[in-house]
Amino acid sequence: MSEPQPTDHAATSPTTATTYRPVRDRLADAVAAAVATVAAEGSLGLDVDPAEVHLERPARREHGDWSTNIALVTAKKAGTNPRTLATALVEVLERHLPDHVVAVELAGPGFINFRLDDGWLHEALAAVLDEGEDGYARPDIGHGEKVQVEFISANPTGPIHVGNGWWGSYGDALARVLARTGYDVSREYYVNDTGGQIRTLGMSLLARRRGEEVPEGGYRGDYVTELAAEYDGTDDVTVAGRWAADRILERIKATLTSVGIVFDEWYSQASIEESGAVDETIALLASKGLVYERDGATWFRSEQLGDVRDRVLRKANGDATYLAGDLAYHRDKFLVRGFDRVIDVFGADHHGQVASLFAGVEALGVDRSRLEVKLGQMVSLVDGDEAVKMGKRAGTAIDLDTVIADIGPDATRILSLMSSLDQAATFDLAAVREQSAENPVFYVQMASARIGGVGRKAVERGVVRASLADVDLSLLTHPRELEVVRCLEELPEVVADAAADRAPTKVTTWVRHLASCFHGFYHDCPILADDVDPALAQARLWLVEASRLGLAIGLGLLGVHAPEAM
Repeated sequence: MSEPQPTDHAATSPTTATTYRPVRDRLADAVAAAVATVAAEGSLGLDVDPAEVHLERPARREHGDWSTNIALVTAKKAGTNPRTLATALVEVLERHLPDHVVAVELAGPGFINFRLDDGWLHEALAAVLDEGEDGYARPDIGHGEKVQVEFISANPTGPIHVGNGWWGSYGDALARVLARTGYDVSREYYVNDTGGQIRTLGMSLLARRRGEEVPEGGYRGDYVTELAAEYDGTDDVTVAGRWAADRILERIKATLTSVGIVFDEWYSQASIEESGAVDETIALLASKGLVYERDGATWFRSEQLGDVRDRVLRKANGDATYLAGDLAYHRDKFLVRGFDRVIDVFGADHHGQVASLFAGVEALGVDRSRLEVKLGQMVSLVDGDEAVKMGKRAGTAIDLDTVIADIGPDATRILSLMSSLDQAATFDLAAVREQSAENPVFYVQMASARIGGVGRKAVERGVVRASLADVDLSLLTHPRELEVVRCLEELPEVVADAAADRAPTKVTTWVRHLASCFHGFYHDCPILADDVDPALAQARLWLVEASRLGLAIGLGLLGVHAPEAM
C-alpha cells in the first residue's frame, strides 16, 4: 500500500482558506467593539480600529491564551485610569463572549486576559492543512514592492570563506522570507572585478608562475599556485588578475549553489566603470553643487548630507574611488532599474562607508529610507578547543567548501542562521558533528525524520490517512498535541515579523520550537500503537502532516531540506 498522502479536501474540510479568520483577528474585532460600547455608554469619545488592538500570547499559560493592553494605551485619552477602563471592557465582553472564549479576566494594572476552549486550535489546525505548504503562512506585507537584496559581494580574489558564507545564508534566507510575504525580490551579487585587488591578484598569480614568493600584501593561498599552473596568458597584471578572478568566481558560484544560494544577477563593477556611469554620476552630483576640486582630486560634499567629512570621488591620478563606483551602482539600482527598496548586506568592516552611501543616495534624489544597510558582525569558528582562522590574503582562511564537506550543507545553513546578523557569534563544529539532542541542527532534522518514520510505519501497517473531512480533530486534547498546534498557529506571525524586522533568525527559532513540540508529542502520544483508538490515530496522523507542512515551510525559508530519514 502506498505511503499516506494528504488528500484534496479544499471543498469538504470544516474550515477553508476562504472562511477561516485567525482567532486573534476575531478577538481584536471584539475588543474594538467593546471599546466603542464603553465609549458610547460613558460618553468617552473613544474610537479604536481593530488593527490598533494589540494582542499577544501570555508568557505563562496560566494567564490565559491571549492578552491585550488596550486599556493601558487608551485610558489617558478616555480620561480615566487603565484598571477602571479595563473593568468596564471586561463587563462588556462578558455580555457576549467572542468565539471560543470561555472567560475574560482583569489582570494587573489593566491587562485583559482571554481563556479559550480548544476549538480555536482545532480550527487553526484545519486551516494549516487546508492552505498547505504553498498557501499557509504567506502574509502579504510587501504588496508587490520591488526590492533588491545585495549580499556577499566578496571580491573574487579567493574562495568564498566562512564569514562571507555566513552572511550569504542571511541574505538568501531574508530574500526567501520577503518573497513569501509579498515582495518582488531580486538577489544580486556585486562582483568587484576591477581595481587594486584585481591587480594584486594578477601580481600574485604571475609571481607563483615564475616560481617566486608572493610580494608583500599579495594573495598566498594554495589556490593561487593552482591557478598559476593553468595560466598561459601575458604578464600584464590586470589581464592575469581578471583571468584568475573569472575562474575564482566560477568556484564561488559552485560553492554557493551547493548550499542553495542562487543569485538572479551577478553585477560587474567593471561594467559600471566601462559604461561611463561613474562619470555620469559625478556629473549629476556636480549639477547639484555637491562636487568640488581640491589638490587635483574631485570631492563630494557628503558632510553637509550627514557624513562625518567630505569624500573623494576621483583621485588626483584620475582613478575613481570605491565610493564613486558604489554611488554609480546605486544610481543604477534606484534610477535605472527602478527598485523600490534596496537592502545591502555588508560586513562590519564596511561600517565607515555607510554614512557616505546614505549621503550619496540622498544626493541622487532618492529618499534614504529606501536604502537599508545590514552589517554582519564577526563570526568565529572553533573545532573543540581549537580556533579556526580566517584570513584570505595569508592563505589561512577556512573555505566555506571545507565546512560544507565537514558538516553538510543543511547543517551549515541552520548553524549560520541561529544568531542575529548584528551579533558576533562563535560556533563549535565539533558540537555540530555530535548526533544528540544538544545539537540544534540534529534536533530539528530528527523531528523531520520522525515525521517520515510515521509515514513509513503507517505503510507497513496498511494504515491510510482518511480524508480530513471525515476526521474529528476535536479528539486532539492532550497538552502535547495542543502545544504543537499552538506553535503551528504562530507561524504566519513569525514569518511576518521576520520580514518586517529583516530577521530570518526568527524562523530558525520557530523551527527549533516546533521540533521541540513535535518531539514531546511523539514521545507522549502514540500514533499507531494497537491500543490507540482508530479515530484518535487518524487525528494524530493529520497533526503529523501539519507538523510536516510547518517544518517544510520553515526549513524552506532557511534554505534547508527536511529529511525523511537520518
